[in-house]
Amino acid sequence: MHAFTCPLCGQIAYVESLSCPFCGGEIGIHPASHTMLPVSSAGAAFASAHWVPCSNRDWRCNWLVDRSAEDSRCLSCRITRRRPDADDTIAREKVADVDVDKRRLLLRLADLGLPVVPWYEQEGGLGFDLLSSRSGQGPVTIGHADGIITIDVAETLDDHRERLRVSLGEPYRTMLGHLRHEVGHYYQWVLVEEPAAADRPGAQARLEECRALFGDERASYTDAIARHYRTGAPRGWQRRYLSEYATMHPWEDFAETWAHYLHLTDTLTTLASAGVDLDHEKFPGILHRDIVPRLDYHGVPTAELLEDWYWCSKLLNRANRAMGKGDLYPFTITPAVGDKIDFVHRLVQQVAADSGRSAEVR
Repeated sequence: MHAFTCPLCGQIAYVESLSCPFCGGEIGIHPASHTMLPVSSAGAAFASAHWVPCSNRDWRCNWLVDRSAEDSRCLSCRITRRRPDADDTIAREKVADVDVDKRRLLLRLADLGLPVVPWYEQEGGLGFDLLSSRSGQGPVTIGHADGIITIDVAETLDDHRERLRVSLGEPYRTMLGHLRHEVGHYYQWVLVEEPAAADRPGAQARLEECRALFGDERASYTDAIARHYRTGAPRGWQRRYLSEYATMHPWEDFAETWAHYLHLTDTLTTLASAGVDLDHEKFPGILHRDIVPRLDYHGVPTAELLEDWYWCSKLLNRANRAMGKGDLYPFTITPAVGDKIDFVHRLVQQVAADSGRSAEVR
């Protein structure tokens, strides 16, 4: 995520900030331009319009909306299709936690030039059902179907999420990771599978390449789940997959790869916005060039993206260990995994080029 600055004092502010941590001034995000604006009872004038806080600001939403808009909620709030019942106040509070990560996700998708068509504008459009398995209405299965991403807000509870992580043997489990993974299912559907089904130019070749790398998505998902939980991941899975879960079905392999692509690019952008780089002269015989993370990897070869990430992730892992924590990025990108990331990188760039990189959060 690129750095946001307070419009009142110029200091760095967090993307989820409602007020500046330095001067205390009220602030909000103009999502279309990724700009922070001062917030007052009168709103803020910007880009030939008047902007006011989203009506869910009391639920920690810091996005702004056009005062003339019919709906007083921002896109991130409108794109949520279902929430826990209003009387389930604890679950509603956890929805606010999920929304912090959802807004971060939407900003990143716009940065990459990816289209976000909401569920209420088009059948099969992107939407979110934020439900709670602790509301007494039965289990909630995290997943994607026909554009709708279902999230169990109970996973914002550290003890609940950590218990699941340990029981499943996962090195990493976060709410933002869930959102990035599930939106990978959505984009595989709308960018790879649907265009091929509609016989659009070049779409069949893209689908065939996707199948060659990830496997045939038409394989029975039900059978794949049963096999995975019966026998586990195949021996030597680390050579071709990012995680054991990715081995279950081609859909999961693609979604895991997509999520990691967002992990990599968002973290590198964050480092770039802070001016972090690695001087090759300080690592004689190891680095052959300065490692300078970029704000934007559009047009940059995948090999350079992955090299930047390799060295930056080593630095971040060392920093985490210095604080007594585990590695920030406990994964290995093998050549086979790198080929899959290359497919996602080229797919994102092609979609962004086709749209003129005009995607924005409205």
